Amino acid sequence: MSLTNYNIEELILLCRQKNQKAQCEVYNRYAKAMYNVSFRIVKDVHFAEDVMQEGFLKAFTKINDYKQEVAFGAWLKRIVVNCSIDFYKKNNQFKPEDFDTTLYKIEEKESALTEITNFNELKVKQILEVINSLKYNYRMVLTLFFIEGYDQEEISEILNISYANCRTTLSRAKDCLRKKLEEI
Repeated sequence: MSLTNYNIEELILLCRQKNQKAQCEVYNRYAKAMYNVSFRIVKDVHFAEDVMQEGFLKAFTKINDYKQEVAFGAWLKRIVVNCSIDFYKKNNQFKPEDFDTTLYKIEEKESALTEITNFNELKVKQILEVINSLKYNYRMVLTLFFIEGYDQEEISEILNISYANCRTTLSRAKDCLRKKLEEI
């Protein structure tokens, strides 16, 4: 029996009944997108795949908790984002105090810009490379905000920081990104 013609709601019902073929079909439909989400946070090909699979396992074990208040893809994406951040924290690469020190850090202000840079002309790849060159907390908030589409309140929950700290970090990350892009 092929499940490729089933819609996601039908597949979720089958997944709730522990149907492995339905789980495989859901995995096949969402794996690439969830891998990309994980890779943007974990920054390693092999670990991103492991984290993505861990996210799917968690989703399938908690499928009965899915209340269809949001799209299934959004629910799954939130699980994968949380798994990715947890993985990063476990590997001692994430230092929560960076967010606190960032709040109080005084950055030098450059004089007013003489030219307005047209960011529309920059290639997406260049922008992503610049984002990846930023320090971790800036890279993380920019990725969650611009690429994953989370708002500041959601980012503060995901990263377990205060809303004010999130706003400050995001603002400084945008300024840092803008300055680096102007150098290109």
